[in-house]
Amino acid sequence: MAELIAKYHIGGVIYFHGWTNNIQDPRQIAELSNGVQRASLALPTPIPSLISIDQEHGVNVRIGSGATQLPGAMALGAGRSLSDARTAGRISGTELAALGIHQNFAPVADVNVNPANPIINIRSFGADARDVGRMVAAQVTGYQQAGVIACAKHFPGHGDTGEDSHTGLPVITHTREEWDRIDAPPFRAAIAAGVDSIMTAHLQVPALDPSNDPATLSPAILQGVLRGELGFDGVIVTDALNMQGVRTKYGDDRVPVLALKAGADQLLFPPDIAVAYNGVLAAVRSGEITEARLDESVLRILRIKDKAGLLSGSPYASRKEVDRIVGAREHRHAAARIAERTTTLLVNEDRTLPLRRSQRKLLVVGASPAFPTDDTRTTVPELAQFFDDLGYRTTHLATGRTPTRRRSTRPWPPHRAATRWSSPPTTSTRPARNAP
Repeated sequence: MAELIAKYHIGGVIYFHGWTNNIQDPRQIAELSNGVQRASLALPTPIPSLISIDQEHGVNVRIGSGATQLPGAMALGAGRSLSDARTAGRISGTELAALGIHQNFAPVADVNVNPANPIINIRSFGADARDVGRMVAAQVTGYQQAGVIACAKHFPGHGDTGEDSHTGLPVITHTREEWDRIDAPPFRAAIAAGVDSIMTAHLQVPALDPSNDPATLSPAILQGVLRGELGFDGVIVTDALNMQGVRTKYGDDRVPVLALKAGADQLLFPPDIAVAYNGVLAAVRSGEITEARLDESVLRILRIKDKAGLLSGSPYASRKEVDRIVGAREHRHAAARIAERTTTLLVNEDRTLPLRRSQRKLLVVGASPAFPTDDTRTTVPELAQFFDDLGYRTTHLATGRTPTRRRSTRPWPPHRAATRWSSPPTTSTRPARNAP
């Protein structure tokens, strides 16, 4: 990263997990953040980097071990407590700030009205636009009270799609009236709550832009609707530019240029930084993009860097503060109380729950990776381990996100192996009558 910062003067970094091997534990993350800042302050114009992350909680978590784990959006939506949503945002934001992370790409402001949605689903607060808007506003407040830049996503709304924009270009077929009624309210609520950044979606919305360009590349949507009609003057962030949804019509050298021309300020995760950088540079030199246009985006980004304390104080994380704040006991206790209030029982056949001590055999099934590794501790085996610790005989089956009629998993933790099943697994906490 130091080489990229030195060569391209990039203004920000996003942290991922797992395959990047750059997210391990709180102390390591804080030192990584400090290394990024040392590289940024070594530039001829020493401006600290804006370090960002997708720490939505629930199903989409980047920092696991060591940090407080909180219920995700749909759980909070089920609880309907604005106080819990705000508290969750404040706890998460406080811990991120201690780690030297200044911008969280959350909350999700999409209204999930399509049950088959393959990418948003439980990352959304729900299917009612008014309720989603209230929860989004509460989380924006919580994050920004903690000194972290919140980001409502994915504008103009990703809730009614049956296609994943990571792999294709979805189309939202809502009429303009439907968009105003279903998709717009949470973004209006976020703006009213003072959200500092909004992320675009890589999808077509013909009712807002008949050109059928992705919203990320649409002046009609970003400048006309988001800035013009909704009055948003904060930072517009593109969704990741390595996603197929934004690459179907234009090459990787043109996508960053068109995003800037459409009104975006932050270009997130281009697949090749050199190609993106040189594409924008060529557009500026040819006059296609003016320096005045770039200055607009630079000023907005500097404003949020200043709001995050990067321009007036030290950009470095403190190990002492990391140890004191991240995963603090009071944070974990608050998270447990919120989880109790948001856990929702949908089916309870035969009054299986609450569990009784006589029910010693349990089967725990879920969509965790079927073959987790040591650095991807996932919900199904961990939940099974908790039940084992309570004295139950537990078998667990992690189906992966695309379960088949025959799915097997190797044992994890290694003390107990799951059996092979010949029929489709079902997600249930019901005791397995024939569990081995």
